[in-house]
Amino acid sequence: MTFRNGLDSLLRPEDSVLVLIDHQPYQLANVNSHEPQMVINNTAGLAKAAKAFGVPTILTTVIAAQGGHLFPQITEVFPGQEVIDRTLINTWEDKKVVDLVKATGRKQLIIAGLWTEVCVAMPAIQALGEGWDVTVVTDASGAVSVEAHQVAIQRMIAAGANMMTWLAVAAEWQRDWARTEQAVALTDVIKQHAGGSGIAFLWEQQLLNTPVPNKAG
Repeated sequence: MTFRNGLDSLLRPEDSVLVLIDHQPYQLANVNSHEPQMVINNTAGLAKAAKAFGVPTILTTVIAAQGGHLFPQITEVFPGQEVIDRTLINTWEDKKVVDLVKATGRKQLIIAGLWTEVCVAMPAIQALGEGWDVTVVTDASGAVSVEAHQVAIQRMIAAGANMMTWLAVAAEWQRDWARTEQAVALTDVIKQHAGGSGIAFLWEQQLLNTPVPNKAG
């Protein structure tokens, strides 16, 4: 096994490219590894974080005429962007998708999709074999069962993939709060999609902006 360690192993927005795969109604209907609304929320958060950091994002579906369109929570983040509709189950066998990824010139490939054990595992394992640095966003993906999700993760780790959650990806892209432009955009994403962390931030802002009562001397 090749260990991922050292500063160079961390994600960098200027080297990252995100591929969101098959976040469609048919697939979501049989996601049982996660609460479905959580998958929608986390994927939307990941998409917005990618946009905030200027990370190229490829959107793709499989036979959308039958499986349904990509979630609007994703397409609304990238208005007007083409969603590549495939017939191939394995996204990494679709030349149009792979050519778009390669055209970015980036090697940190980040993948999330439905289902983990099929439409995430196949391209991740193939891309790893072709020398790509692959990260799978586990909580913006989902499988037909908890077992299927866990086994797929184990399989991809054995092949050399890196596993992360969406908020960890966003934090790694940020890396330094001195990146103020991105920090403002990321804070907006956190407020909308990071659950308790977003609410805690809003509370902190409330406290900071609440005047301290003057006490009579």
